[in-house]
Amino acid sequence: FSVERGTSLAARSLIAGALDQCSPLTLTSLTGVRHKSQGPSVEKCGQMRFITAEAKASAGRLEGKLREKTLTLDTLNPQVKAVEYAVRGPIVIKAGEIERYLEEGGTKPFSEVIKANIGDAHAMGQKPITFLRQVVALCTFPELMDSPSFPEDAKRRARRILQGCGGHSLGSYSASPGVECIRKDIAAYIEQRDEGVPSDWENVYLTTGASDGIMTILRLLVSGKDSSRTGVMIPIPQYPLYSAAISEMDAVQVNYYLDEDNCWALDINELHRSYQAAKQHCQPRVICIINPGNPTGQVQSKKCIEEVLHFAYEENLFVMSDEVYQDNVYAPDCQFHSFKKVLYEMGPEYFNSVELVSFHSTSKGYTGECGFRGGYMEVINMDPEVKAQMVKLLSVRLCPPLAGQAAMDVIVNPPQPEEHTFKQFHQEKSSVLGALAEKAKLTEKILNAVPGIKCNPVQGAMYAFPRIFIPPKAVEEAKALGMQPDMLYCLRLLEETGICVVPGSGFGQKDGTYHFRMTILPSIEKLKVLLGKVRDFHIGFLKEYSGLE
Repeated sequence: FSVERGTSLAARSLIAGALDQCSPLTLTSLTGVRHKSQGPSVEKCGQMRFITAEAKASAGRLEGKLREKTLTLDTLNPQVKAVEYAVRGPIVIKAGEIERYLEEGGTKPFSEVIKANIGDAHAMGQKPITFLRQVVALCTFPELMDSPSFPEDAKRRARRILQGCGGHSLGSYSASPGVECIRKDIAAYIEQRDEGVPSDWENVYLTTGASDGIMTILRLLVSGKDSSRTGVMIPIPQYPLYSAAISEMDAVQVNYYLDEDNCWALDINELHRSYQAAKQHCQPRVICIINPGNPTGQVQSKKCIEEVLHFAYEENLFVMSDEVYQDNVYAPDCQFHSFKKVLYEMGPEYFNSVELVSFHSTSKGYTGECGFRGGYMEVINMDPEVKAQMVKLLSVRLCPPLAGQAAMDVIVNPPQPEEHTFKQFHQEKSSVLGALAEKAKLTEKILNAVPGIKCNPVQGAMYAFPRIFIPPKAVEEAKALGMQPDMLYCLRLLEETGICVVPGSGFGQKDGTYHFRMTILPSIEKLKVLLGKVRDFHIGFLKEYSGLE
């Protein structure tokens, strides 16, 4: 049994049937030895098969018997078709088309598209936090540990993270809940943030951004049919992730409206109204809160949070608290209160019974590291058997990206005052948050000076959600075009000024009111340009459709 014969047999088994209509084949490429053969070469035989397949396809076309697509819009999962995500919707697609047109030499009344549609800090020019990038760089390329360019504080954290990774490499899988030492760091951060409220690291789960955790928890909660189908209470206006997830899972969206006249506060009477109305056609099981708010920028008071938690306790609702903007509080009279801390302060009867999951992320705050897709959730009072099912669900996606986990670790374990890197870190963090606070004030001030625009104070997060007056004539035109009035407004704004914002209808709003969401992330200079263009456009829009001077 020669090596040559063994190779030949192996090759033949690999291509068995593929070239069975050919004579003895040439194995030059497989064995390096040219065999004499009466039949065509492998290359020619492959060409023959291709030609034969082509001829069959041509015959099929002639006979009108071409194979139909298995997946079409008719056979597509209807829940997928129901999903809408305004933040990256038609306006953004149009903005991309205009950008390409300008790059190809086309002309518009503007030289660039300003994308104020999404909270992507680095895309808007924000610089990375040096210390975070140093730690992630060291974890990614450990050879840099020998470089004097990297501070020992960063090296110490990177070594600790790598020791928790399989093979001491960021390229390995972690356990599905995340790297153990990072989970412990997160628990320590939560305890410090909440001034001593205990946090068990085994209740902490790393996620691929906060969105991944939110989707996971909703998958656990959605069940039942018809009137017993899970109802998910969400704020209106809301971040479209929630409505998209509800549509995809075929759950029931239960709207509760924030009070725009009271700086988008959450009204407990509105919660009761929404809950009682929903019980007629579904089973509300969960309430979602975004604090600080997206798109509305409000920061909920402690009293308001207490009322929500008491409501959830009385109605036996699961609580999902989206707290990704917890570092983004600008109004001097506002303070971030975590739902967990408030729940603890309400006493053991509440703290030991209300089921609560809180979410955080690398994407917002002062770091703005959206691309790392890092995040975590802390799960409180979940039934142990359900928690086992959740871990099973998390295991299906293996683990969150380890680079994102490392970035999350730096956010919860930043340089301390006694460390060499603290001064630069503190300066960079303060600079980012200080600029955001300045831009929040600037945005509110300029928008409120425009006739027909009213903007609540941007107390936190990264967005303004101004109310805009749209004349009846423009409303009628939008309806004739089959679109929402604020969609018409935002399309016109984009086409005439190059400014890309998201219509309020993509987030939900009370009937008869119109808004748009814009981020406050552009630089001060660019934000002034943006707001000036919005002002001029809006005044022109009113003149065009109202005949106002």
